[in-house]
This record gives sequence, structure tokens and C-alpha cells, in this order.
Amino acid sequence: MKVMIRKTASGALSAYVPKKDLEEPIVAQERAELWGGQITLANGWTLALPEMAPGTTLPITVEARRLSGD
Repeated sequence: MKVMIRKTASGALSAYVPKKDLEEPIVAQERAELWGGQITLANGWTLALPEMAPGTTLPITVEARRLSGD
């Protein structure tokens, strides 16, 4: 699914899923550099992000895979 990752004004990361019209803060990430690992959203969803260069600028839309959540 397409997911837009961005940094909020306060510096926190959030994910927006256009198809679901859902925007949630990212509350946990498997890797410090974000890319290539799993993230957990505030609503409980776990998403797998693709491998990307560590210096990738935000905001960016990526193809993520949903691993869990309702």
C-alpha cells in the first residue's frame, strides 16, 4: 500500500495512508534509520518499509506492506 512518511512540525514522524484517509503518528521503529525495517503506528498497525538510502529526505511516498492491525 502507498504510505506517505513525513516529519511533523514538532519533529515526530507520521504516516498517511491515502486509500484509508488515515494519518497516524509512528510510535515505534525497528531501525534508527527507519528504512528497511518495521514501524508501528499509534493505531496498532505494523508496516514493513522498503530499503532506502539512510539520507532519504522527507516527505516521501513509499510502497509499504501491512503486517498486522485491524
